[in-house]
Amino acid sequence: MKVKVISRSTDEFTRERSQDLQRVFRNFDPNIRTQEKAVEYVRALNAAKLEKIFARPFVGAMDGHIDAVSCMAKNPNHLKGIFSGSMDGDIRLWDIASRRTVCKFPGHQGAVKGLAASTDGRLLVSCGTDCTVRLWNVPSSDLMETNDSTEKSAQPLDEYVWKNAFWAVDHQWEGDRFATAGAGVHIWNHNKSAPERSFEWGTDTVISVRFNPGEPNVLATTAIDRSIVLYDLRMSSEVTKLIMRTRCNSIAWNPMEPINFTAANEDCNCYTYDARKLDEAKCVHKDHVSAVMDIDYSPTGREFVTGSYDRTVRIFPFNGGHSREIYHTKRMQRVFCVKFSCDATYVISGSDDTNLRLWKAKASEQLGVLLPREQKKHEYHEAVKNRYKHLPEVKRIVRHRHLPKPIYKAVALRRTMTEAERRREERRKAHSTPGSVTTEPLRQKRIIKVVE
Repeated sequence: MKVKVISRSTDEFTRERSQDLQRVFRNFDPNIRTQEKAVEYVRALNAAKLEKIFARPFVGAMDGHIDAVSCMAKNPNHLKGIFSGSMDGDIRLWDIASRRTVCKFPGHQGAVKGLAASTDGRLLVSCGTDCTVRLWNVPSSDLMETNDSTEKSAQPLDEYVWKNAFWAVDHQWEGDRFATAGAGVHIWNHNKSAPERSFEWGTDTVISVRFNPGEPNVLATTAIDRSIVLYDLRMSSEVTKLIMRTRCNSIAWNPMEPINFTAANEDCNCYTYDARKLDEAKCVHKDHVSAVMDIDYSPTGREFVTGSYDRTVRIFPFNGGHSREIYHTKRMQRVFCVKFSCDATYVISGSDDTNLRLWKAKASEQLGVLLPREQKKHEYHEAVKNRYKHLPEVKRIVRHRHLPKPIYKAVALRRTMTEAERRREERRKAHSTPGSVTTEPLRQKRIIKVVE
């Protein structure tokens, strides 16, 4: 004999507060709920509208530099800390929570072009156009917790002088070496005053360098000669060189898929490549209307943020062709550097107007501690939006963004130029011998050649 017993969890049917209504059992049988889809569609529509109403991405500005912010670096050891360097040689450690300067690192006589923190967060490496690399001891996290408004100054642990100016620096993951970019790629050790190894493939200046987060001995660089080069420290020579039609200003590895990297290009696009197959881009990310200056991946690896010469910050999905978000303010000038926070909640941008700006990664996200009911409500709204996001009205509301007038006009102009080029290609193909004119896909069009 079978006996059916009604079993209900006490946690699910217990009121959180005395004012709450008693929870009741609901039957979700579709035969009983004939209007279920209509009701959910209206809820998805309302959820999309509420997201627009509560979208307040700008958190605040961090003012203190007296010249353009040229580079930034995250502190892996402390969630609230971020380093910034400016064109006048000033380096600062900021507390994101209170948006104040915690410590200064004086000493550079020219523009600071690169900053990188060690994996344990104890050392900071800086380089600049004054031909020096400096090692700094990062203040302890106790200094970040104090409410003392006075700014501390740090002294460099070591200083390395070289023959040429430096343009970028990056620290090795789980190691004691770091790489600098300039007239060539130089590999340094904390305990040595001269480079351990130097790479030169071509004669032009290297402007960006990034170590692979999954394989500490692999690094990628971009140079003024429009090349992207992969190096392996275990080999005495370079691995692969990719030459594009326009140069890449910055490069970033995907932390969750370390075989993939994304390059920020001068032609307003970003290109994601597989390091094992460089003859074709995996994805082309379009939306900017001017050169993309910097790029940084979220710690989750699902999206990345870009800063552009067109004075906007955009957030892209890692596999999407168009941005999901665009941030801008009236006073923000050309954006030279961007970073995701270590918990993927915030985005920090540094621009030509001497300010660092703090943004929410999700524009309508509610900050602070959420009650369980609020958390479930937000999750339900996201679920119904994703379920009905393909419908025209919901899609229109979710995708709509207010753009500054110069950006709006530039987007319309680029669209006109792209359509004209497409029509020209179609007419050339229609009036030519069949097979004589081939259309090159966009993923390969910007690549000139790959040198092994």
